[in-house]
Amino acid sequence: MNWKIAPVAVAAGLLALGGCAAPRAVATAEPGARPDRQCFWNHQVNSFASADNRIVNVRVGVRDVYQMEMFGPCHDVDWSQKIALVSRSGSICTGLDAEIVAESPLGPQRCQVKNIRKLTPAEIAALPKRARP
Repeated sequence: MNWKIAPVAVAAGLLALGGCAAPRAVATAEPGARPDRQCFWNHQVNSFASADNRIVNVRVGVRDVYQMEMFGPCHDVDWSQKIALVSRSGSICTGLDAEIVAESPLGPQRCQVKNIRKLTPAEIAALPKRARP
């Protein structure tokens, strides 16, 4: 190994390891404000619903609903009776942390999640019946 490159490689390795730490909520500047990132574990998901092939809503716990937007169409997810939610990092905080596996006539289809956001109680109430988990 070239010793001039070694410090750069060590620094890059430490940065990569820092990214593997357990995710935490990011604090906002206002006291009492909700954190920007809200995380959950895939085993906390109770149900799901989808009205189209790009958005999947999952119920986490009793009252929380998270909306997941796919990178592209996830064919037949809106007709699936069951899905698998695969977590890449343990907990799910961002779209890159999760992948949905849905059954299709051609076998399991893996759909990468682009964005995840927690819905407010008003947004949950406004969801169409078919999209409400």
